[in-house]
Amino acid sequence: MNAGALPAVRWWLAALFLGFGTITVGLWLSQTFPQDSFAAEPGYGAPVLAFEFAGGQDDLIAIFGPDSDPRQVGRLAAMRTGNERDYLYMLLYAGFLASGLIALGRETGLRLFAVAAALPILAALCDGYENWLLFDIQAAFTAGDYSPAMASLPYPVAAKFVLLALTNVAIGLALAQLGGRWWTLAGTLVIVACVPTLMAIALPAHYGWTLLAAAGGGWIVLLGTTAIACWRGMMRGRPLVVALTAPPLRPVVRPSARHPASPPATGFGRRRR
Repeated sequence: MNAGALPAVRWWLAALFLGFGTITVGLWLSQTFPQDSFAAEPGYGAPVLAFEFAGGQDDLIAIFGPDSDPRQVGRLAAMRTGNERDYLYMLLYAGFLASGLIALGRETGLRLFAVAAALPILAALCDGYENWLLFDIQAAFTAGDYSPAMASLPYPVAAKFVLLALTNVAIGLALAQLGGRWWTLAGTLVIVACVPTLMAIALPAHYGWTLLAAAGGGWIVLLGTTAIACWRGMMRGRPLVVALTAPPLRPVVRPSARHPASPPATGFGRRRR
C-alpha cells in the first residue's frame, strides 16, 4: 500500500454517509412508486422499470391501466411523485459511487479508478434526462395523446444501465487490486453480477428484474468495504489494506570471498640456506 493511501479515509467517510443516504432514499422511493401495474409483463419487476422500457401506448396502458380502471389515477400520481423524488436519489448514488471509486483509487495508487468516478456521474445525468422524457410521456398519456419523447427514451435508459454496469466493473477490478483471496473473490462476484445487464436491456420484458440486483450487488459490496475502511482509518489510523513487505534478502557470501587469501609474500635479496 502506498504511503499516501491514508488520506483516502476522507473519501471513505463521504462514501459511507452518501451510501446510507442512498439506501434510505431508495427504500423510501420503493414505497412511493406504484406497487403494481394493470397488466405489465412480470419480467419487468417493478412498474417503474416497465415505464422506463415502455415503447408505445399499449405498454403505457398495461402499466397504468385504461381510463375505465379506477386505479389509473393513483398509479399516475404515484409514478410522477416517485420520479420527482428520484432526482435526490440520483445525487446520492452518483456521489456514493464516485466517492467510493476515488477512495479505491487512493488505496490502490491507481489513478484509473479515480478517473472511473466519472461513470456514475454520467449515469446520473442520463437518469435525469430519462426522467425529463418520462414526465413528458406521462403528461401526454394523461391527456390522451402520444408523446414524441417515446422515440428517444430507449437511449438514455440503455446508457444509464450500461454506465452503472461499467461502474460496478471498475469497483470489482479495484477490489481485486487490494490483494488477498477475499478481496479478489468480492471483486469477481461484483463483476459477474453485471453480466445480466445486457440481457435485461435487450429483453427487458423477461430479464428487466435483474437490473436492480445487478447494480445493487456491487453497491452493497462497496458499502461494506467503505464501512471497513472507515473503521480502520478512524480507529486504527491504518489504510484499508496494508501490503506485506518482505525483508530484503541478504547477499550470500562464500567463505572464500569473505576472507580472501593473502597474496604470497615476495622477498628481495638472496634467499638464506
